[in-house]
Amino acid sequence: MTTPPTIHELVDQERRLTLRRFTHADAWALGSMLVEMAHLREAPVAIDIRRGAQQLFHCALPGSSADNDAWIDRKRRVVERYGESSFLVGTRHREKGTTFEESSRLDPDTYAAHGGSFPITVEGAGVIGTVTVSGLPQAEDHAMVVDALSRFLASTPPGT
Repeated sequence: MTTPPTIHELVDQERRLTLRRFTHADAWALGSMLVEMAHLREAPVAIDIRRGAQQLFHCALPGSSADNDAWIDRKRRVVERYGESSFLVGTRHREKGTTFEESSRLDPDTYAAHGGSFPITVEGAGVIGTVTVSGLPQAEDHAMVVDALSRFLASTPPGT
């Protein structure tokens, strides 16, 4: 098991993983990349990509369950509310010696500041959506999304 990222590292990930654009085709490419990564890792995950309220991609792999869909919704709502990854929001609370559940005053059946949901940020537009993975320990869910977004950015030609 690796050391969880620091707040500084999590903030840097969000800054670094800003996209030039995000289309329906991009959602398919990113989602397909996540599915391929999950298959290679034999990860029993569900994957969800949204732009605003519209679900652009969803896949539930063997070993995942409806509970993973509920976790996706709860983690995604944290990103939508705070504009930061669900892992960063939870880490900020833990670093203050509390938990998100104790100090946010939000319904834990609706919001979960656990790793795995990441903002889709577009240059000049800000946060326009989310990409979420659920089914692994929270640091691994988060790392899978970060890895996929890093690969996706590297595969996108400049200026497109």
